[in-house]
Amino acid sequence: MLNKLKSFISDTNPIRLLYHQFKAALAVVVYGFPSKSLNVIGVTGTNGKTTTANLITIILEEAGYKVGLASTINFQIGDKKWTNLNKMTTMSPFVLQKMLRQMVKAGCSHCVLEVSSHALTQSRVLGINFDTAVITNVTEDHIEYHGSFQLYLQAKGSLFKRLNRSKRKPGISKVSAVNLDDPNFAYFDQFIVDRKYTYGMKRGTCFATDVELNAGGSNFILHVPNNEIEINLNLSGEFNISNALAAATVALANNININFIKLGLERAKGVPGRQEPIDCGQPYSIVVDYAHTPDSLEKLLSLYNKITTGKVYIVFGATGGGRDKGKRPRMGALADEFADYIILTNDDPYEESELGIIDDVASGIKRKEGEKLWKIPHRYEAIRLALTMAKAGDSVLIAGKGCEEVQMIGGQKIPWDDRNVVRELLSREIIVEIDNGKKESKENVCLEG
Repeated sequence: MLNKLKSFISDTNPIRLLYHQFKAALAVVVYGFPSKSLNVIGVTGTNGKTTTANLITIILEEAGYKVGLASTINFQIGDKKWTNLNKMTTMSPFVLQKMLRQMVKAGCSHCVLEVSSHALTQSRVLGINFDTAVITNVTEDHIEYHGSFQLYLQAKGSLFKRLNRSKRKPGISKVSAVNLDDPNFAYFDQFIVDRKYTYGMKRGTCFATDVELNAGGSNFILHVPNNEIEINLNLSGEFNISNALAAATVALANNININFIKLGLERAKGVPGRQEPIDCGQPYSIVVDYAHTPDSLEKLLSLYNKITTGKVYIVFGATGGGRDKGKRPRMGALADEFADYIILTNDDPYEESELGIIDDVASGIKRKEGEKLWKIPHRYEAIRLALTMAKAGDSVLIAGKGCEEVQMIGGQKIPWDDRNVVRELLSREIIVEIDNGKKESKENVCLEG
């Protein structure tokens, strides 16, 4: 009965939003307001949330704190860690409040929450007393759900707006950390808090100098008030330096020593499904990434366009279910600009036409099908084509799903993991380059991940 009602009432209908508020309020009462016993750090933004949340968690651990974490890809309560299989950035109120209660019982002092715009609009985090809010960046995403970019921006801003209104906890200030490099900086900087911190590549409370980028990571000097320290980050790309600066700023705002910040940032080995390399001994690079917006796709493609000695292959699609159709042609145009070979395929089409989504993406591509452009709905076959064509020195980028373990097709959840598919293909039989320049089949290249 409830599912039938949902089909007639839009996601943003006031009645439905009121239902979400009621459910969230009930969850808070049932689990006894657990956030009042935690230092809660909320991470929001369009891109970089998951990486930033994980970096913050690692830094806090290095400083000796027991930490809880809830992100798009992973959960953590102290030493217990597991994968998020729900395809949701922020859980439903009852799941979330139960997890917060478990964090308190486990003796966690801090909780790091990745907070989506949907969660803020749907009151999933209602009743959570946040102490620190950090914004990574805001670019166009989920516009069809929210109705406009301004409403999307306001949804993100609501996390900051609630800080000053919420009850102070003993010895904990209400703090904001805002990205000076983001065009929407002024909007987030307007909100009243106890202490404001900023970060940016060239200026801010925390900023970077002497930046060196390479395929395996990046090096830079982290500057904080009255101090600086060299950071050797195991994450590549300027955008990951920005994520590291966001994490460092949050740590600084929470009185973490700069040496613990360095230890935490340098301990991080990368987030699963975020620029995750698959190395099975093949003579070319394979990278699995979650890039699913124009901004994140551009950052991924432009980075590998610079550091790849050979050709760049991109395998990607776009999410269905009526999600942000306007971004599809822009993503196609970016692939056209930065990639040598483009293979369009399924992402999560849901019940939408698979070929229709692919054609929407292709509408932004100037080259014609067959001119280093292929349309292959079956994601397995699309990945296999890219791996078969790639040569020594090339980069194969597989974007859109990251470490997700299911694919949504026709209303069904189908087991799927881009990383496992790559390893399976490489462990069977794939064309690889040999010393004399010819190609031959080689089996069992990668039997295990």
